[in-house]
Amino acid sequence: MNLEYTEGQTPIDANEQEGLRITHITLRRELDEFEQQNVEQAFQWVMGRSFSAETVLTEEFICRVHQRMFGDVWSWAGSFRHTEKNIGIAPWLIPTELRKLLDDTKYWLAHGTYTPDEIAVRFKHRLVSIHCFPNGNGRHSRLMADILAEKLLQQQPFTWGASGLSAPGQARTAYLHALRAADKHDHALLLAFARS
Repeated sequence: MNLEYTEGQTPIDANEQEGLRITHITLRRELDEFEQQNVEQAFQWVMGRSFSAETVLTEEFICRVHQRMFGDVWSWAGSFRHTEKNIGIAPWLIPTELRKLLDDTKYWLAHGTYTPDEIAVRFKHRLVSIHCFPNGNGRHSRLMADILAEKLLQQQPFTWGASGLSAPGQARTAYLHALRAADKHDHALLLAFARS
């Protein structure tokens, strides 16, 4: 398979590529199309249901959503990565850091530590920083933030740059810039981007 990566995409190693369920895919654009179809199905599944914090804020649910988003395309969907990536923590730290994030988020919800949007955006940022899975972490973390916003915080799902920028390349550049600022503990750009 000929996969070309743009800035901010996580390369998929040869062992992970063996998990591709659709054997006739040879190009990145073909992979992107199949993944997008699967992601849209997962979005419909999520948005058509009610969930409690006790369900959403679990490792099981995090993995289940990823599996729903990518399980038609990748055999390892919903399973934590075992390889080092160009972003994210060491693979063996994933369960511990995810548990910390889930516990922190429960605390933020219980104590109103941040505004509803900031809770969801901080959750999204930490989740993508952990980088639980071999692929799809950005899309997964955005959907998880939408679940928090709509299902637990009674807010509208985020637009993630879809309404404020004219070209897809501009939105991606703004998203990556906002993530880098959040890496430095400045979440303002990511909050603005989420609602743009």
